[in-house]
Amino acid sequence: MYTEKVMELFMNPKNVGRIEDADGIGEVGNPVCGDVMKIYLKIKDDRIVDVKFETFGCAAAIATSSMVTEMVKGKTLDEALKVTNKDVAEALGGLPPQKLHCSLLAEEGIKAAIEDYLAKRGNDNKKESGEKQCVKA
Repeated sequence: MYTEKVMELFMNPKNVGRIEDADGIGEVGNPVCGDVMKIYLKIKDDRIVDVKFETFGCAAAIATSSMVTEMVKGKTLDEALKVTNKDVAEALGGLPPQKLHCSLLAEEGIKAAIEDYLAKRGNDNKKESGEKQCVKA
């Protein structure tokens, strides 16, 4: 059912854990199967210098989380945003059709973490420039 690479990363995942002072955090989930991924990014000069994940899910969810972290580590934000679920699945040697949604979660998790970083940075830039921020009550 699973490739050797999927089983290897399920049994010995890379980059597991959290980054306490993460620059960006993305959390995504699939309500149908219950998989939840949380991706943490440390970014310096628009480059991902560290990435970790916490995933609650099946073997494919854990393997795709591990694989996507390996694929984006060291990349610029623009390069990381170009990593697709197809890239993740191919790097794992393929996934069963009913598990392809796991690779989509991995792609979405990275994108959500980058979006979080950019949103925080945008707010920091506004604060530094003295712009007032509107807060809805």
